[in-house]
Amino acid sequence: MNVEQIYTGCLAQGAYYIESNGEVAIIDPLREVTPYLNRAKQDDAKIKYIFETHFHADFVSGHITLSKATGAPIVFGPNANPSFDAIIATDRQEFPLGDITIIALHTPGHTMESTTYLLRDKDGKDHAIFSGDTLFLGDVGRPDLAQKMGELTEKDLAGFLYDSLRNKIMPLADDVTVYPAHGAGSACGKNMMKETVDTLGNQKQMNYALRADMTKEEFIAEVIDGLLPPPQYFPLNVKMNKEGYEDIEDVLKRGTHALSPAAFEAVANETGAIVLDVRHQDKFAKGHIPRSIFIGLDGSFAPWVGALIADVKQPLLLVTEHGREKETITRLSRVGFDNTIGYLEGGFDAWKDAAMEYDTVSSITADGFKNELEKGNKPVFDVRKESEYLSEHVLGANNTPLDFLNDHLAEFPDKPFYVHCAGGYRSMIASSILKSRGIHNLIDVQGGFKDIKEAGIPVSAFVCPSTL
Repeated sequence: MNVEQIYTGCLAQGAYYIESNGEVAIIDPLREVTPYLNRAKQDDAKIKYIFETHFHADFVSGHITLSKATGAPIVFGPNANPSFDAIIATDRQEFPLGDITIIALHTPGHTMESTTYLLRDKDGKDHAIFSGDTLFLGDVGRPDLAQKMGELTEKDLAGFLYDSLRNKIMPLADDVTVYPAHGAGSACGKNMMKETVDTLGNQKQMNYALRADMTKEEFIAEVIDGLLPPPQYFPLNVKMNKEGYEDIEDVLKRGTHALSPAAFEAVANETGAIVLDVRHQDKFAKGHIPRSIFIGLDGSFAPWVGALIADVKQPLLLVTEHGREKETITRLSRVGFDNTIGYLEGGFDAWKDAAMEYDTVSSITADGFKNELEKGNKPVFDVRKESEYLSEHVLGANNTPLDFLNDHLAEFPDKPFYVHCAGGYRSMIASSILKSRGIHNLIDVQGGFKDIKEAGIPVSAFVCPSTL
């Protein structure tokens, strides 16, 4: 028996490859399925099942493409109603795989079809659970993302989740390994650990949602407390996972269309496409196409695209580093953004060489920021999350979280102001959005809050984020 976690950091997502005696099961695959096909070929094994823990909201799964490539059936838990052929498992239905068995445990709560898959080894011993978004490390799945079913509310779903954990998961032995669908950084929970694998026994000890003496009412209140609104693209990804989607090879073929600077400008004007610049923030600051949006490929790229652009049908034109066009399109497709219609051939250097108009972002070092603060009272806007701001912030700074920047546009003054985040990535995204809205009198603080603290700028008293 071989169990491999295939973890994608930018999505904080775990897919799983399970092999036994020449037979393979894949759990919650990513949309690009070639790595799974190659891995099975390496083992001289056949993919027998594709298991889905639920209809994912934060990424487009590869279940349909992988099933077409292998003939393996897709398996969902009870209550699932996809628009394509699939096995809808009954609670505790067993699926033999080589010398082992995978058992579907229906664990509704995050969604009504949510299912945890229990792996039982050749000796009949419970070995591991693949808990999807039912149980994370340090947290549980949020109960407010499911599609509406009748009169069900998030409190109803939280109640189902409480019962699922107590009746299906907590009775399992402490040495059972927990393999969740997500880790820290995912918007599917609020308090996840940075680790991606743990034992159930340790989770029973430290996960607030698994306290033995916790009442259902206490559980519901604690799980719902502090939930931020989900990103707008989540329902659109659910729809794609439930109804089907375009083959990624077709998406790549359409997106890898090289455009000269003149053609790029013409297409942008004719289609209303968003120009998405994915280079490093420092390069974007020094020069970029006017009104383009920066979301750097080397940060939490796909989730920020989903949160800020929201509409997966929005046409996109790309400005990338040379050779990273296909990677960018692939990562966009992971969250359902399939409408890339071309990229700038030769990158931003070609744009400049063609004497096309370009814009810059004013910036300042943390030491320079300190000197300017001592001279006068220019407004400061902190675009980190509210919890980060409440934990520690520049005295007098305003909190305008990047996730909800559009709700704060009226707050930005018509005189110079400073923008910062934790390290410089999010503040450059914010700067690009503001400039695209015609707000140009901003100054980005390089290095963000990390450099601000090192420069000795006065900040509020530290409050541990876990207490907020």
